[in-house]
Amino acid sequence: MDSDFSYPDMSLEDFIAQMSKDPDLNKAINDEHKNLEPIKNETIIINLGTNENPKEIQIGSTLSTQERSDLNTLLEEFQDVFAWSYEDMPGIDPEIVQHRIDIKDGFRPVKQRLRRMQPEWQIKVKEEVSKLLKVGFIQAVNQADWITNIVPVPKKDGRVRVCVDYRDLNKACPKDDFPLPHIDVLVDNTAGSALMSFMDGFSGYNQIRMAPEDMTKTTFTTGWGTYCYTVMPFGLKNAGATYQRMATTLLHDMMHQEVEVYVDDMIVKSETREGHLPNLRKFFEF
Repeated sequence: MDSDFSYPDMSLEDFIAQMSKDPDLNKAINDEHKNLEPIKNETIIINLGTNENPKEIQIGSTLSTQERSDLNTLLEEFQDVFAWSYEDMPGIDPEIVQHRIDIKDGFRPVKQRLRRMQPEWQIKVKEEVSKLLKVGFIQAVNQADWITNIVPVPKKDGRVRVCVDYRDLNKACPKDDFPLPHIDVLVDNTAGSALMSFMDGFSGYNQIRMAPEDMTKTTFTTGWGTYCYTVMPFGLKNAGATYQRMATTLLHDMMHQEVEVYVDDMIVKSETREGHLPNLRKFFEF
């Protein structure tokens, strides 16, 4: 193949057509596509609970029999660090972190009027609000300076995710400049690892408590009452920065060594297969 890619008398379309006939180029493109194809059937599901109360975790299907047995033993030992429901979440000690909402000078509170909602959505939203009330993530309020509406977002399983339209409140909040990691740096730091374990914080934001004096700023309205969050909700400006600061504080000694963290997504890695379980144990013991 000619290494000179300069064709001054050739249009772009003709150049592409000419290159597509080159067998070496086509082979390189096909090889690249194969490398980019996702690996299928790469995990298997193990149940740390019972048939009546399943607690499922996915592990790599390419692990050896011994590696799989050792990993299963470790996961059973530390299954209390995982959460499968709201009730399983103890939350982060408020002395370590709380989310605060500062308001810039010159901004007046906004009270949105209740929006109309289809009856079938109201029923699903009420179910979700009842769950949040039961676990103490929200509480009823009678008066608040800031009031906003909810935005129901359908899930694949037919349930509804209750999101809150905090755009008015977010405009009034100064930006928290705590930096989020660069994705390319995280990728480079994990490249070449022998084994990796991927973990996602279960309702991660909700594990951080709201500062008591700022709870009513998160107030939202429904057809059966107004409520505010006692924990940090999704949709708030600076929520990601608060979570990243917390994760950095707790995992400071492990970050960029055994662990990489991007907000509530965490990767435990190891340079050797034998070193992975010790790294996982160290992470779980935090």
